[in-house]
Amino acid sequence: MTSALPFLVAALAFGYLLGSIPFGLIITRLGGSGDIRAIGSGNIGATNVLRTGRKGLAAATLIADMLKGTLAVLAMTWLWGHDDGLAAGIGAFLGHLFPVWLAFKGGKGVATFLGLLLALSWQATLLFAVLWIGIAAATRYSSLASLIACAATPVYFAVMGAHPEAEVFLLLAVLSFFVHRGNIARLWHGTEGKIGQKA
Repeated sequence: MTSALPFLVAALAFGYLLGSIPFGLIITRLGGSGDIRAIGSGNIGATNVLRTGRKGLAAATLIADMLKGTLAVLAMTWLWGHDDGLAAGIGAFLGHLFPVWLAFKGGKGVATFLGLLLALSWQATLLFAVLWIGIAAATRYSSLASLIACAATPVYFAVMGAHPEAEVFLLLAVLSFFVHRGNIARLWHGTEGKIGQKA
């Protein structure tokens, strides 16, 4: 059953506020690594945190950024229904990409994207993880692995007949390509940073 518009808007807003929590910035500061925005790519996500050489901080950032997406979907699905859960997922992704607390300059959203999948489909989560790990292991390019895994996700949902999910993740994949446009340019020119490369 389709949810009423006010509930969808409220779910979107809840997801946005949760998704906008900049865990990468918070965790690195608490861990004594300073402002992550002054390191490497300046991104607040786990890949850039890894460039500090602090694998524990990177893992904590990855998990936190994933779980804020998972929590947004599960909470709103439990409270109001599936459509509201999807709306909250969109909000969480937008919040991570464009957090109001950081002048709308956030992360690339890959961990949050994966967290949304975790709340919706373990099969899609597994597909994403296998694609990401395989491509990242072969190329050592986190951005390339992320883009291909994100692009494959709406295709998977469409094939499975889950059309609302396919539409949502098509939107998120397009947004992911948008925020990765600098990475795409560097991949094209062979100047993109690789996994494990320190700042």
